[in-house]
Amino acid sequence: MVRAISYLIGLAFVGVLAIALFGTVSTAITDPAPPTAEHEFRKHPENIGLASNGFFGKFDRRQLQRGLQVYKEVCAACHSLKYVSFRDLQQIGYSEAEVKAIANQWVIEQPSINEETGEAATRKNVASDRFPSPYANEVAARAANNNALPPDLSLMTKAREDGSNYVHALLTGYQNQPAELLKKFRDAKTPEGLHYNPYFANLNIAMPPPLGAEGQVAYTDGTKATPDQMARDVAAFLTWTAEPNLEARHGAGLAAVIFLLIFCFLAWGAYQNVWRGVKH
Repeated sequence: MVRAISYLIGLAFVGVLAIALFGTVSTAITDPAPPTAEHEFRKHPENIGLASNGFFGKFDRRQLQRGLQVYKEVCAACHSLKYVSFRDLQQIGYSEAEVKAIANQWVIEQPSINEETGEAATRKNVASDRFPSPYANEVAARAANNNALPPDLSLMTKAREDGSNYVHALLTGYQNQPAELLKKFRDAKTPEGLHYNPYFANLNIAMPPPLGAEGQVAYTDGTKATPDQMARDVAAFLTWTAEPNLEARHGAGLAAVIFLLIFCFLAWGAYQNVWRGVKH
C-alpha cells in the first residue's frame, strides 16, 4: 500500500514538473516575437538561370570573361579576390600569353619591399600572383569606406544564401525606402551614409549602387552592357571563383551515377544466375 502511494506521488511530481516545463515552452512558441522591418520588407532573390546551374551545368566562358571585366572595372576598386590567381584565368578561356598581359596591366600592383631601402613598394603582377587587394590593410579599407569593411568576393556566392542569385539581386536591388515601411516602422529610416536595399540582411547597406547607367562597361565581345547584364555576368564570374572545379564535380557525379546503375544491373544479373532453378 505504501509502495503504491509512493508510486502515485512520484507520478504526480513528474506530471507537475512536465506541465511546468512544457507549459513554459509552449507559451514561448505560441507567443511570436513582434514583426520587424527586416522580416516584413526583406525580399528573396529570383533565380537568374545561369548556365552553371543544375546537375549538368557548365560555365559559359564568354559570360565569365565579361564578369571578369565588370569585376576589374567596377568591383576591384573596393573588393579583393584573394583566393584567385591570375593563372587561374586560363580555366575560363584565356591563353597563357593573355593571362600574363592581364596580370601585367592590372591597375592595382602587388605590394613588395624595396631591397635597397627596406621600404614598402609595389611591383607589376605576374601570372602566379593572386589578385591584389585595393587596400594595404583593414584599417585603410575602413577609413576609405565610412568604417565599413568591403568583403572579399572570392567565396561570396558560397558564403551567402542563394549565391549567384543574391549577388545579382543585391547589385540591381537599390531603391528608395518604401513609404509603407516608414509608416509602419518609424524608427527604421535608412541612416545617413547608407543605402536602402531590400535584398540585404538588414535592408541598409554601406556600398553605394555600383552599377550605373547602361554602357558603364564596354564589353569587348559587343554585348549590350545593361545594369542587369553586368550584374548577371559578375554573378557568374563570382560563381566560378567560389567553385572553379564545378564542371569536374558535375562530371564525377555523372560518372558515379552511371557506375552505380551498371553495378546494380550486374548485381541483379548475378543474383538471377545464382538462384536460377531454385524453387522458392
